[in-house]
Amino acid sequence: MIFGRSLQRAEPPIAEILQTMEHQKLQAVFLAHRDALLRFLNARGAGDNAEDILQDLWLKLSDVDDSNITSPLPYLYRAANNAMHDRYRKDERARQRDHEWSDINRGAGEASDLPLPDRALIASQRLVAVEARLCKEGPRVSQVFRRFRADGIGQRQIAEEMGISLSAVEKDLQKAYRALVEWQDGEDA
Repeated sequence: MIFGRSLQRAEPPIAEILQTMEHQKLQAVFLAHRDALLRFLNARGAGDNAEDILQDLWLKLSDVDDSNITSPLPYLYRAANNAMHDRYRKDERARQRDHEWSDINRGAGEASDLPLPDRALIASQRLVAVEARLCKEGPRVSQVFRRFRADGIGQRQIAEEMGISLSAVEKDLQKAYRALVEWQDGEDA
């Protein structure tokens, strides 16, 4: 007796303990046969999902009123099998949904060659600026550069078409390249 009180434990009544044990019999059977249930799921093709399926089953058991279950072990095997099929159907629906989404957003499965609108606008603005810079060097420099870089014509052929020497074509290309480097340096600054 401490300070006038007796040390007595407050134990729950026996009926309450029995009711709690009766309510948890399904969970107790689950824990006792967990490894066998895992082997069952693996044998049925659950593979890497077997542990996850057992976890889902354990969570579902906490909500089950097992007072009407007379054969808990067969019940658990049936529940594990159903949980595995539910997981398979859920995964299959997710794969189908992802596939449909991909088809819709991809169209015929080909990516568009068109640039995004903002990039197209920036590119066209830069092209106008480059052409303006090249025109400052003179129309011949601009034409030589365009024929060589855009059209892919060789320097010798450009010289013949324009009636100028090969050396003049080379000098015009050098002027164009210097002008573009100056323009790029101005853009970077």
